[in-house]
Amino acid sequence: MAKWIKAARAAYCIGLAGMVVPKFIYRKFGDEFLPDWPGLPWVPFWACLFATIVIAACVAIYLDIRGRAVALLLAGLLSVMVFFGWVSYELLMDPGHNHYISWAGVLSGLALAGGAFVVAGSFPEEANIKKSPVLRWLEKLIPFGPLFFCITMIGYGYTHFLYPDFILTLFPHWVPFQMFWTYLAGSALMLGGVAIVFHVKLKLVGILMGILLFIFLLVIHIPLAMGDPWGQNAFQLIRVFGALAFSGTAFMIAGSHTASVTRPSSISSIPIRG
Repeated sequence: MAKWIKAARAAYCIGLAGMVVPKFIYRKFGDEFLPDWPGLPWVPFWACLFATIVIAACVAIYLDIRGRAVALLLAGLLSVMVFFGWVSYELLMDPGHNHYISWAGVLSGLALAGGAFVVAGSFPEEANIKKSPVLRWLEKLIPFGPLFFCITMIGYGYTHFLYPDFILTLFPHWVPFQMFWTYLAGSALMLGGVAIVFHVKLKLVGILMGILLFIFLLVIHIPLAMGDPWGQNAFQLIRVFGALAFSGTAFMIAGSHTASVTRPSSISSIPIRG
């Protein structure tokens, strides 16, 4: 099971790192991390600094160099960007905030922040290491990692019912019964998210969610990226890496559940109820 969790962590780290690499080219945050706040100074510098920090954190997590602490700090950074960057922008600045699609950046950032908390919870607690007040406070948020992630999955699932015609445009032409798959995938995301929130068959649902998101990666996101990898500030390429990070998060949730059953003293902040 340790190999499973390590592989899922690697998927999250590769996905997140891949999402920020285009920041060095386009020198913008992109809709996944921070909206285009008017008047924000030195955006190219901050975007590149952010990408550097994220990549360094992903490497440290993968190599388990203070992996738990680094994951917590990464989760804190991503959470601040979601709640003080995206949410405040939508409430105060975006004239279209009443439209559901305008909150897509919030959903993406929330899932990534939740994934970082899930990563932190997948590491054993660091013994004999004095923790700063910030780390102690962030540790209290670890149980919210799956919740953040599942809010996004439920939101994405709802999108399949709210904008089915748009979802249909994402399918390759060779996929049959596209409307059926649109609604089925939307239902699966919503039901899976609810099941994880309420700890219903957590291992099974986490595995199925991870498989579903990986299928999206293979069938939808990679073909779209191959058609136009660098257009719109590498939008489709970023979606590929984002799907990988989300899939890794779901597998980590499933793996952490199993680890908490077999090694209760080492891993997982996720309560078990069935």
